[in-house]
Amino acid sequence: MKCVIEGINLSDAILKVVKACSSKTTVPVLECIKISAKNDSLTLSATDGEISIIKTIPSEIYEEGEICVPGKYFADFIKKLEDVQITLSSEGRTMDITYADSQTSMQVLPADDFPRIDVEINESSFKLKTADLKKFITSTSFCCAADDSRPILKGCQFVINGDDICVTALDGFRLATVNGKVISATGNMDIVCPARTLNEIEKMIPDGDGETEIFVQRGMILVSSDNTILTSRLYGGDFIKKENIIPRSFITAVKVEKDKLKDSIERAAILVRGDKNSLITFDIAGDRIEISSSSEIGSVQEPVKAEIEGKDVRIAMNSKFIIEAVNALDEEKIVLSFNNQVQPFTCQNETDKSALYLILPVRTANNA
Repeated sequence: MKCVIEGINLSDAILKVVKACSSKTTVPVLECIKISAKNDSLTLSATDGEISIIKTIPSEIYEEGEICVPGKYFADFIKKLEDVQITLSSEGRTMDITYADSQTSMQVLPADDFPRIDVEINESSFKLKTADLKKFITSTSFCCAADDSRPILKGCQFVINGDDICVTALDGFRLATVNGKVISATGNMDIVCPARTLNEIEKMIPDGDGETEIFVQRGMILVSSDNTILTSRLYGGDFIKKENIIPRSFITAVKVEKDKLKDSIERAAILVRGDKNSLITFDIAGDRIEISSSSEIGSVQEPVKAEIEGKDVRIAMNSKFIIEAVNALDEEKIVLSFNNQVQPFTCQNETDKSALYLILPVRTANNA
């Protein structure tokens, strides 16, 4: 194989593809990027068995061929060569990287060892506005579980019914659900996509007024954008029914200015950020929320004006969870709804109710 390519183009492509390289594996080829030189283009591929990314870029090809290079090392090295033209040439188990008056060699693996990536995924699909897809992902994926104890909770559930779509994520302590519309769908669907995959899709698709189509087949999805193809396996199993978790009614509703609440919570969170639950307390009474926190560093107690309907409530919570929920809302005023100090409460925009965040309180000595 031998090709010539601009460093900036190669670096940009590698940085997209390297996200799919495995970092924990006993199979060395899964740590690699496969480079295929054919016709007038260079195709870079990587997979860790769950997610795969393929990127094609133009190149001057002098000799066609395929090799596998160590992904992370290759990415870091080429990133330092963005301002020069690069020649890649390989023979046997070695690839030479020639740039300016210098040359570096790198050990490679044969392309035959690289797993086949299936891109024939087109049995069913749904299409939606790109801006809406980005919003669905950023509004929910942060609520997915991070550990492997219940793998299905590491993904977001997409439920499509007609032209309605509902995206839901939860980790056992909080839940996010967002409703919207699709442009079109080949039929009703219920899939659970890994949060990691969704975050890569959100980065991959461009900003703007375009549309994105997601293809689904045999427990896999495929998204294509700007000569980049991403495929990923979906999680199997039954997702938790949000209807069984979200309370149907509340006894206390609090309307408050989002920015003032957020600022106060963030200040209270500073003193407890080293604690396990980063615990803060809301004392809701009269016309205000008293926000407090205490640790060996010190204590905070701040009132925030609010419009309150219903009974007084004193409730403790993880400050990280409430901060992320408030940040995900986008209206000037938001509504917090409570039942008591031990049942989950919700956060929503004042007017647009398409997004809902539910948080489980933390039991303390005062509310056990």
